[in-house]
Amino acid sequence: MNSSSRQIPSSRRMPGSMLLKALDPGMRRDDGMRQDDSNRIYQGFPGQSGVALLTALLVVALATVAAVAMTTRQQLDVRRTGNLLHSEQAWAYVLGAESWARVVLARDARDSKVDNLAEDWAIQVPASFVEGGSVVGRVIDLQGRFNVNSLVVKGKADSLAVERYKRLLRTLNLDESLADALVDWLDTDINSRFPGGAEDETYQLLNPPYRAANRLMADISELGLVKGYDKKVMDKLLGGATGIPFVTALPESTAINVNTASAEVITTLANGLSITDAEAIIEARGDTGFEKADDFLRHPLLSGLGTDPATVTVQSQWFLLVSKADVGQGRVKLASLLQRDTRTTRVIRRQREFYDPVQAPLVLTDEP
Repeated sequence: MNSSSRQIPSSRRMPGSMLLKALDPGMRRDDGMRQDDSNRIYQGFPGQSGVALLTALLVVALATVAAVAMTTRQQLDVRRTGNLLHSEQAWAYVLGAESWARVVLARDARDSKVDNLAEDWAIQVPASFVEGGSVVGRVIDLQGRFNVNSLVVKGKADSLAVERYKRLLRTLNLDESLADALVDWLDTDINSRFPGGAEDETYQLLNPPYRAANRLMADISELGLVKGYDKKVMDKLLGGATGIPFVTALPESTAINVNTASAEVITTLANGLSITDAEAIIEARGDTGFEKADDFLRHPLLSGLGTDPATVTVQSQWFLLVSKADVGQGRVKLASLLQRDTRTTRVIRRQREFYDPVQAPLVLTDEP
C-alpha cells in the first residue's frame, strides 16, 4: 500500500464538526454564537476603557479630597485645643497675679497707715517669665482719681462735688456744662439740669434710643453713653493721650488720696488752685507723700482757699489690678477691682476690657 492511501489513526482524526468550524470561522458555535461575535464581546464596546479610567480617577480624587479634609480638620482641632489650653493657663496666671495683689495690699495695710507711690504695691514690677510665656501687672490707687459717682449722694446732686468736677473740666479745657449731663445720668429725678442737662427725652431721640441710667455708674466706660461725652472728651478724661486717667467710677463716694493724685485731680480740691500750684504741691509731697491729711491742708498754696477736709485722705481703700498673661497663642487681660478694709482685701469685680494700660506710662520730664 502506498503512502497516499495510508489511514490517519483514529486518535488523531478531527471530528467533522470541528473540522467545519476550523474551515469556516464564521460558523456558529454550539451555543448559537458566531465566533466573530465572541471576539467582538471580548474586545468590548468602543470607549468603555476611557469611561473606566475616568471613573477610577474620580474615585481617587474623591478619596484624596476626603483625606486632605480630614487631615486639615484634625490639624485645626489640635490647634484649637492647644489655644484653649493656653488660654486656660493664661487665665490661671492672671488669677495668680490677683492673689499676689491682695496679699501685698493686706500686708501694706498692716504695716502702714499711709498710701503713697513709693510703697511696694505701687511699684511697676517687670514681667515674670512662667512656663510657656509671661505675666505682668500693676496695682493702681483709684482714689487718686476723681470719683464721678461722688457727684450724687442718696440720689441727689452734691453741689460741692459738682463744682469740684467742673474745676477738673476747666483744667482739661473741656466744657463745664458736661457736668450737668453727667449729674442727670446719675440722679434719680427726671428733671434736666440747666444748661447742659439731659434726661430720657434726649436719649430716646438717638438711634438706637435708650434711657438715662438714673443710678450710679457700674463702670467708667458707661461715661461714653452720656450726652456730650464723645471720643475727644473721653480721651482727655481717661488718658487717651497720656495714659493717665483722671476719673473713675466707684460704688461709693470717696475722698481723694493726695499722695497718689495727679496735678489735674488736685486742682479740684480748692477753688482758684492752678495746675502750676498743684504741680508745686506734688513736688513738695515727694516720694513718700504727706503723713497726714492736715499736712496737705496746711500747705501755703492752699491757705485761704477753703479746702474741705472731708474730700482729702492719705489712705486708700479702692484699688485696681490690671494684668496680662501670654502663654503660647493664648492671651488674657484682666482688671480686678479690689476693696481693702481693716479686715481683708476682697475682689469686687473682674472685667476683660478696660482703659488702663498694663504697663505704667512713661512720665516725660525736662531733665536731660
